[in-house]
Amino acid sequence: MRRMTQPQARPRIALVGTGGTIAGAAPAQAGDTSAAYQSAVVTAADLIERVPPLARVAELQAEQLLQIDSADFTDDLLLALARRVAALCVRDDVDGVVVTHGTDTMEESAYFLHLTVKSAKPIVLTGAMRPGTALAADGPVNLLHAVAVAAHASSAGRGVLVVMNEEIHSARDVAKVHAMRLDAFASPHGPLGAVVEGAPRWWRAVARPHTTSSEFDIAAIDTLPLVGVVTSHGHMRRELYDAWVTAGARAIVHAGFGGGTVPAYLKPVLAELCAQGVLMVRASRVGAGPVIRNANFDDDACGSVVTDDQNPPRARLLAALALTCGADAAAMQQVFWRY
Repeated sequence: MRRMTQPQARPRIALVGTGGTIAGAAPAQAGDTSAAYQSAVVTAADLIERVPPLARVAELQAEQLLQIDSADFTDDLLLALARRVAALCVRDDVDGVVVTHGTDTMEESAYFLHLTVKSAKPIVLTGAMRPGTALAADGPVNLLHAVAVAAHASSAGRGVLVVMNEEIHSARDVAKVHAMRLDAFASPHGPLGAVVEGAPRWWRAVARPHTTSSEFDIAAIDTLPLVGVVTSHGHMRRELYDAWVTAGARAIVHAGFGGGTVPAYLKPVLAELCAQGVLMVRASRVGAGPVIRNANFDDDACGSVVTDDQNPPRARLLAALALTCGADAAAMQQVFWRY
């Protein structure tokens, strides 16, 4: 007699909608353009309905946490997102989490979750460069691939992931590098893997601490200290730094030229602010490559910090997290070396 086998249970994935272009739509009269649309109008539940193959990949539960353009993210909303994702990850009926997110600040939200959510369960962010009403919309396939990655057992313990354009990136490295193309996201060290025939295929892993090995925990963070960013350009003014100090910034990221270069006329300004107790963090505006301590600027004498290879938006978040633990300049430097 032939034995009847029970159908294998599908992984249970929580889909958290926050808005963005993936939830965008254009009026019919706009035609097939990528710019004439309104973001954040389609619900997370409707996104699932528009991609029928998702039902074969996972058992999905959708919720609408936010419905915003990701340019409107604030630190308070970022904290709310991290708390919700952490709450979902501790549930026995959730095997992984997918967050649909606008692309403008996706890298920042992904990095913050990567550092603060204490779970080995897969957490995947995805979005779209074109609204769902576009002729060649990328949101549906990005969502399908993100769920497939979150549902796959091999994705556990790899930190927070960003899945876009068939590539799987680590939240530690990924950045938006193009304003319009579908391959708008890239990592200076390359993607961790790719989605091949509906499943993740891995090439490398992240060596720096994250999620369960991170010293930061969203459960212990009530608010983020204010950290400013000043981007370098020709003929800079000290008033930009002074404005951040007046606003209450406890640290300022100097997004310098090249390897974090500080113009000669600004070196006394940074040293003065450090002496006043404002932590100065040297990063590079170019988006890739390490900033070397004491190169071009005497970090030891000033008491400033260098970011290793973290870009300015991520450096802001890591500096803020270090400040929540009471880090001084020396301790913050060690944080940047570790992460």
